[in-house]
Amino acid sequence: MTSIRAIKQVFLAVEQSEGAGARVRRSIGTPKLRNFSPFLMLDHFTVSPGAGFPDHPHRGQETITYLLKGAVDHEDFAGNAGTIEAGDLQFMTAGRGIMHAEMPRQNLDGSPNVGMQLWVDLPEKLKACEPRYRDLRAKEIPQIEVDGGKASIKIISGRSHGTDSVQELAYTPVWIFDITVKPGGKVTQELPIGWNAFAYTLGGVTLFGSKGTQQTVGPYHNVVFDQKGDAVSAEVDPSAEEDGKFVLVAGLPLDQKVFQYGPFVLNSQEQVYQAMLDYQSHSNGFERAAGWESKIGKNMVH
Repeated sequence: MTSIRAIKQVFLAVEQSEGAGARVRRSIGTPKLRNFSPFLMLDHFTVSPGAGFPDHPHRGQETITYLLKGAVDHEDFAGNAGTIEAGDLQFMTAGRGIMHAEMPRQNLDGSPNVGMQLWVDLPEKLKACEPRYRDLRAKEIPQIEVDGGKASIKIISGRSHGTDSVQELAYTPVWIFDITVKPGGKVTQELPIGWNAFAYTLGGVTLFGSKGTQQTVGPYHNVVFDQKGDAVSAEVDPSAEEDGKFVLVAGLPLDQKVFQYGPFVLNSQEQVYQAMLDYQSHSNGFERAAGWESKIGKNMVH
């Protein structure tokens, strides 16, 4: 019998400034939610024309970027470059070190580029791996309908109702689903036992949890679930005027310490100091950062 996970906490992701002129709603990585392994940070970003995330380094984590609207170009010091568009994702493994830029396209109608970026910790033994990218196109993502067509699930990573996602996207095991529930619809999504899980709401009003303990949640909230149980339940009231839209994420907790300073995520304070030194001295993975400037970063409107 399916055991529905209880809700641990629900809170609004408050908008703040980040990067060069970008606006983000950060939920994970704030005083409200830290030490939620393997997740380090979750940003729901809105980037208007002329803003973005110019040249910056990373070490020790993976970033997963899911674009909801517009397009974002990326470029790194190894010569990798490309673009993700609405519905696409990019899985980036920083490993021992990378320097890159993420810059939004200038949309003809002047509209902002909107998406989500999740930072996932790397297991200690993989902190020094070589950096890599994996772009996942919208057309590659399986999509299923459940509850007689009253709900749809995009299976970005993991398994839902017998359907599997594209494999080998990230080193740290993470399941990601983009879920839309119509008024009167319901979804029960099974998750691996013991994994940490949360939902981030993007639109409408959704009821999470089991009968008797349900919580009604509006847009831009993080819903954190208890580790106990093997499924998450969500439904939308039949009288609702909008579909409920949310992203559901679960990940394998890593039994390791986390020391983070900005874009460097390691397992001790000494390793963080070493990362800063390596970046400044262009060594131990940051050799190619010496004198490198991205082309797309130069195109910022000042």
